[in-house]
Amino acid sequence: MTTDLPRIALLGLGTMGAGMARNVLAAGLPLTVWNRSADKAAAFSELGADVAPNPGAAVAGADLVVTMLYDADSVAEVMTAAEPGLTSTQIWAQMSTVGVEGALTLQGLAGRLGVGFVDAPVLGTKKPAEDGTLVVLAAGEAAQLDACAPLFDAVGSRTIRVGESVEGSRLKLVANAWVLAVLEGVAESLTLAEGLGLDPGLFLEAVKGGAMDAPYVQLKGAGMIANEFPPAFSVDGAAKDAALILDAADRVGIRMDITGTALQRLRQASDAGHGADDMSAIALASRRL
Repeated sequence: MTTDLPRIALLGLGTMGAGMARNVLAAGLPLTVWNRSADKAAAFSELGADVAPNPGAAVAGADLVVTMLYDADSVAEVMTAAEPGLTSTQIWAQMSTVGVEGALTLQGLAGRLGVGFVDAPVLGTKKPAEDGTLVVLAAGEAAQLDACAPLFDAVGSRTIRVGESVEGSRLKLVANAWVLAVLEGVAESLTLAEGLGLDPGLFLEAVKGGAMDAPYVQLKGAGMIANEFPPAFSVDGAAKDAALILDAADRVGIRMDITGTALQRLRQASDAGHGADDMSAIALASRRL
């Protein structure tokens, strides 16, 4: 296997995968892409990627196989379809958010398929994926993580090695729980400001630059106030992740009340037709209470 310039197969060119693919190409790594919607994949031919007609063809000859898909079921379906092109020398870098049980299931699938497995979900949404500034939470055997380093360096600003099994997916849920807590907290504070007769922008002004502020607070808060929700990460995607967090917490006997509330609000926003909007549309559900 070539480790200094690995050939990469990337399966999934959605919100995250498309940006990652561009950065892989920008780093000079040979890339083959596949996407369920062929039109999305076709555009990458002009950027220098090989475009495969099916998952098996995409992974044939690759050193690293990357999955960036919606959930564990879709990942398992695509990797099973890729089996004819897989070999025992390949490493599968599973970078989708699939939860702990999903990651363990996919790790088992890797064993049955006879390929190496690295659990490497990422922190970040659309813009970090486009900018190559994702944070990679990588778990796996040291030699396999070393082999994945050129890939991780291409798509991320940092790689944190967190273990040898599926600790990456565990840490991803922990971080996403914090994201949901901030999102729900900002939505509630803005809603309370409106209810008390205040300009909600005063809340953002009050915390700006202080210890309670963060770029995320200002960015998502401004969108909530303006009722503008261009998708960086969708309501439905956030609801999926919230459910994964609650499942993992339940399995170890931990209450996650804020995550539970956020999930309710996200589902309400989705039911109101905002499932494809940015997850900051959670604020719309708060306003309707």
